[in-house]
Formats: sequence, C-alpha cells, structure tokens
Amino acid sequence: MKFNLIFPMRAVKHYRTWIGDSSLGEVARLVEDAGFDGLAMSEHPYPDRDWLSNGGHHAFDPFVSLSMAAEATSRIRLITYIMVAGYRSPYLGAKAAASLDLLSGGRLTLGMGAGYLKTEFQALGADFCRRGKLLDESIAAMRATWSGVEHDGPEFGVSNHVSLPLPVTEGGPPIWIGGNSKAARRRVTQLADGWMPIGQSAEMAAITKTPPLESIESLAQQIGELNKNRADLGKNAIDVSFVPFEKDLLTSGNATDFCAAVAPELDAYSEAGVTWISVEPASRSIDDFRKDVELLSEKLIRR
Repeated sequence: MKFNLIFPMRAVKHYRTWIGDSSLGEVARLVEDAGFDGLAMSEHPYPDRDWLSNGGHHAFDPFVSLSMAAEATSRIRLITYIMVAGYRSPYLGAKAAASLDLLSGGRLTLGMGAGYLKTEFQALGADFCRRGKLLDESIAAMRATWSGVEHDGPEFGVSNHVSLPLPVTEGGPPIWIGGNSKAARRRVTQLADGWMPIGQSAEMAAITKTPPLESIESLAQQIGELNKNRADLGKNAIDVSFVPFEKDLLTSGNATDFCAAVAPELDAYSEAGVTWISVEPASRSIDDFRKDVELLSEKLIRR
C-alpha cells in the first residue's frame, strides 16, 4: 500500500496567509520526509462563483505547482488529481507532462478525467458535450507525441510535427483515469494504467455526474472486474488510488478521528485491490498541516 497526499484544496484560496513564511517546496519536502509516496494537485482554472459557494474550491495550475514540488524532492511521485483533458489541446497537455516527467526524473503520474463542471468548460471555450469522446482521442494523441510519432485521428490528427524533448519515462508517464462511470472504467481497461474511483453517496453523485460508490465491497467487485477484463486483453493489473470512505472525518480540520477510523480498514482496502490511499487533510494553516502530516505518517504509514 502506498500513500498519496492531496494538497489541501481549501488552502489555495488563502494561500499567502495559509503558508506564512514557508513555501510549497517546504510542503513537498515535509510530505516526502513523512513517508508519503506521492503529492497530488487538483485542477480548476476558472470555476464559477455558484459552484464555489456550494462546496467547490480553487486550485493551483497542477503543472506549475508540481514542478515546484519536484525541484524540492527526490522520491515522491507527482500526481495530477485530476487534469481535465478537455481544458487544453492534447499537444499542450503532452508538452507539459513530458516536460515535468523529464525534469523530475520520471516521477509524474498523470491523473486524467473527462470533467463535470459545465460552466467551467464554457468559460474556457471547451467542448462539454463531447468531452468523453475527446478524452479518448486526447490520450491517443498524447501517447503518440510521447513516443515521437504523429497521431492520426479525426479531431487531433496532424502531420509534419514533432515535440521534443520526449519524457524520460518510455512511452510517457502512467495515466490514471478518474471517475466511476462505465466510460471511465472502459478507459481504465483499454487505455490507461490506473483508476481513481470516487467514494460518494447518491447525493454527491448527482453533482459530480459519476455513479455512487458507497462500500469497500462494491469497490472490490469493480476492481476485480477491471483487472479481469485487463487480463483478458493481456494487460497488467491496475494501480487504484482511492480517497477513503472515512474522508468526511477530516472536514473538522483534525486528522485524529480520521486516522482512528481508517487504520483498521487499511487491510480491507488492500484486499479490495486498492494500491494507493489518497488523503486530503483540511489543515487550516501550515502549522496545522505539519501536525496533520506527522499524525497521518505515524498512524497510517509507519504504524
């Protein structure tokens, strides 16, 4: 079992106050020294005010922020959680990913998804209605670019172009797909290297537009089906990164109850096929963050 820390999304809005005299590089070193295996950044370049006032959040540019984290660390993986493919040309995405992968020594994991916030698509001039279809071809275009060949496709096909330097990871960084939908699971089976399912109630599913997932048993069943389908295609078992069902215990800003609830369930998550536990602390300041990371390390990672 590996552990990934998602940078506290609520900290972004008040970052200058939150960070104090510290820096994002120091945050990344703290996470690495605590034994975490990954540091993740979300993506929301231009969300609408209504969504923000109903539980939404701001985010750093994932490639800029993860680049700063890369420079300050040597071991942890740098994870986009998630990059919405439709917000940019796949060739701009491929360039950013290849650059970060190369400059970090091959430590990028590219979490990707179709996205769900229609108003943000509209603000960015992106195609919301065809976002799933475009995601499929974006993955193909990016993989071609990372291999130094041209992509032949109806939306993004080009000729007489090349993008150098190539990523240090042969064929490009691993791609994990976010979401619970049948389309997301198809992409995991056919196109990707990992899955980032969302544990959520039916009420939350209505907001994120991806099916509910409410128990470890259901999660285990779906992971098993995915790995069987991949085995039938001659593919390896997937990495599965999951934010525990107990995540709501973190909303108070205190990680103690969360750790107490999750620690006894780690074996069950592992047996279900989860390979990465992802945690987003709700630390209200950098000082609180240090305490939360130390507690998470002691109770979950180094237990």
